[in-house]
Amino acid sequence: MSSQHTSKIFIIGGTGAQGIPVVESLVKDKKYVCKVLTRDLTSARAKTLLSFGNVELVEGTFANETDLRNGYRGCDGAFINIDGFNSGEKSEIYWAIRSYEIALEVGIKFFVYGNLDYALKKSGYDPRCRTGHYDGKGRIGEWIRFQNQANKERMDAAIFTTGPYIEMAISAQTPMTPSIEDGVVTWRVPLGEGAVVHVALEDCGYYVRWLFDHPERASGMDLEVAVAHVPYKDLAAAFQKVTGHPAQYIDTSLEDYWTKTNLKYVADRPAGYNADPEDKSTMTFRDNFTGFWNTWKYNVVKRDYKLLDEIHPQRIKTVEQWLRGEDEKGRREGKGGLWERVQQDKLVSVLKLGEDGGARGL
Repeated sequence: MSSQHTSKIFIIGGTGAQGIPVVESLVKDKKYVCKVLTRDLTSARAKTLLSFGNVELVEGTFANETDLRNGYRGCDGAFINIDGFNSGEKSEIYWAIRSYEIALEVGIKFFVYGNLDYALKKSGYDPRCRTGHYDGKGRIGEWIRFQNQANKERMDAAIFTTGPYIEMAISAQTPMTPSIEDGVVTWRVPLGEGAVVHVALEDCGYYVRWLFDHPERASGMDLEVAVAHVPYKDLAAAFQKVTGHPAQYIDTSLEDYWTKTNLKYVADRPAGYNADPEDKSTMTFRDNFTGFWNTWKYNVVKRDYKLLDEIHPQRIKTVEQWLRGEDEKGRREGKGGLWERVQQDKLVSVLKLGEDGGARGL
């Protein structure tokens, strides 16, 4: 085990939806300095990161070895969360491997990999659950844990596994964007009686900070986090309870989901917007998110909530708790309550994907 605590952390994915609360949590008390890779030093998200203090920006892309080496230079920690909707599954696997190998080469002491569940494997290799942006990360998460067995004397590594952000359920340009139907907030998704293992972004920062603060325990760990398993009938009931406005979940066939919602406009596009559509390994949005919804419909993903309560006693534990907090936060910040914010002309995108152009048409 490398044993030393880190002080300066190289971040890939720092300007993303998850990355911003992670960076904020790492630098809030000045214990850590974060060096964040970004393609645009002048973007609003980059400026938000600089406003936290103890943040440096370095221009470049994760898909370039020179940029990776420049990013790692002067750092002793790393948090690597590659945007699979930028690269596509195939490219993400390659660059995640190189990110780990170069980190080991240049002397990084503690490496945290931003991961998603290996849905295909966890389903028993059920092809209905093949989800490219999950499986690409999940394979690498397992590979890094295996490498850690041999390499932990040089560099410790941990895995941080998340899931769909609960914020996506009230945001534009996501697979679960709500609509208003006859005055009723409506989620039409192919979930059946299943449940989505939703994650709260604000808790992501706490968990990643915990990993860096406890490298001895975290080394080799796959910290799989969530708020709860959320059936969408419960999401609708909680929304109605918190806001006083009617809400409903309508189970939808996959055929209707892909032909009668806004997803029809992107169904046949590559799931990774920089992926080669002629490459036979490239999944379409339709294929990728069919597997995504089947993963939740058939309850493939598990979580150890007792462990999460131990690590983060104040974590958000129910969808109602999150909705109530978000409603209050929106009113406090002048954005309005949840009811106002889910109106079609008020919905905003929580995902950087929407700003990058990969979700046009959603």
